[in-house]
Amino acid sequence: MKQIILYLIFGGLTTGVNAIFYFLASWGLGRAAWLSAVIAWIFAASFAFVTNKFFVFQNKEKRAGKQATLFFLMRLASLALNAAIMLVFVDLLMLNEPLFFIIGQVVVLVFNYLASKFLVFKV
Repeated sequence: MKQIILYLIFGGLTTGVNAIFYFLASWGLGRAAWLSAVIAWIFAASFAFVTNKFFVFQNKEKRAGKQATLFFLMRLASLALNAAIMLVFVDLLMLNEPLFFIIGQVVVLVFNYLASKFLVFKV
């Protein structure tokens, strides 16, 4: 239970990192919102990797290159999963956008936790 609570706390902080870097990049780049989002995602995912490795899963593996690669691949997969949920349920089926945004976030949260726990950090 402690691990899940830590995951949620650091997930909230990761969201904050994402927002801060998005707005900083937007301020510097102007109207390139997609590029600002990518830059913010890189910083947020990097923050998430470090906090998940050392604080949430307390992983002691010294060679983190393979873990980092797998972590970022899983985060890209969750991004694709979220985009697919929005595409199918909102864009194609025209269902409630706020509802499916929230559902997508919950699915991504669970996917990222399970991928980190059982694939990336193997606690």
